[in-house]
Amino acid sequence: MDDVPPGPTASGPRRPVLSVVIPVYNGGSDFGRCLRRLRESLGADYELIVVDDGSTDDSAALALDAGARLIRHKSPRGPASARNEGAVAARGSLVFFLDADVAVHPETLSRAAERFTTDPGLTALFGSYDDEPAAPGLVSRFRNLLHHFTHQQGEFHEGVRPVHTFWTGCGMIRRRAFLDAGGFDPRLYVRPAIEDIELGYRLTRDGHRIVLARDVLGTHLKRWTLASMVKTDVFQRGVPWMLLLKRQKVAETDLNVRPGQKLCVAATGLTVLSLVGAAWSPWLLGGALSGALAVVGLNRGFYRFLARKQGVGFAVAAVWLHLIYYLCCGFSVVIALVLWQCGAGRRSPRRVPSKPKAIGSRRRERKGETRWIRQ
Repeated sequence: MDDVPPGPTASGPRRPVLSVVIPVYNGGSDFGRCLRRLRESLGADYELIVVDDGSTDDSAALALDAGARLIRHKSPRGPASARNEGAVAARGSLVFFLDADVAVHPETLSRAAERFTTDPGLTALFGSYDDEPAAPGLVSRFRNLLHHFTHQQGEFHEGVRPVHTFWTGCGMIRRRAFLDAGGFDPRLYVRPAIEDIELGYRLTRDGHRIVLARDVLGTHLKRWTLASMVKTDVFQRGVPWMLLLKRQKVAETDLNVRPGQKLCVAATGLTVLSLVGAAWSPWLLGGALSGALAVVGLNRGFYRFLARKQGVGFAVAAVWLHLIYYLCCGFSVVIALVLWQCGAGRRSPRRVPSKPKAIGSRRRERKGETRWIRQ
């Protein structure tokens, strides 16, 4: 077909059927690896659009070297705004959002695109991290394997299962549906948060269909620390997600908020309170042990998975991280409910324009905030 180029560096004006959009802010070596793995994609015709959100490193140069169409911001505006701008500039009918610290497998793009070819009624899909995290260390491996395990659970039919959220770490969507829905909300989510989840709720509420595809995988390159884990779980995900559930009156029962996970939060609360009370009444240590064992029992499939992938010692060492994770979930609920009672988080999302002012042309806004560079 004349309108399908073989990749992002192909010459000629042919129109791609798929646009890969990557927002990046000081992506470093992880971004370079992300781009290298993307170029190894098999059977996928795509253009590459990178939105450099105010980076001070060589992310822009890496993008240009990879043959990307580059959009630059002088200062950070946040991933929601960056992804919106990338989708508006896209020329493909499908947009694949990819995080700058995720390295796709060679078949990821083609597998995702094939789902849309065989299922015309599909609006969006997303996958998961694989079970071979790149970053070393207990925290990094635990976090990435927890994500993989969570996304691989549920009742799949022919490799997919219905969901009503979305995920931009490794997710594909029909461009027209994305723009018609108003894209992500950059005012509500200025910093990295749950803008993709909020979009998923909006889309499914309007009758669109989203699936989780088991075989759409990417390797997460991020190195986690305990501090970054707590910050993410409380302030970037837990609190805004709880506020979203309150605002949209959604009773979520999937992925990270399944009923069993809520029981784990309660069991973790019992563990922490018992440990605190043990300073006065040592017999409460039994309550702490019971709570921890309940968490392990409710997640026995996950711990078997950890033992199989990383060994029994790793699975045992991961218990305290799992308790911290659930403790963060509990704190997030409390903080969000307090904020809700104070009137925070009740604003509805804003719609964004569905058409750009100048696609693929060189332009400068006043004060030079945005620069488009066509390759």
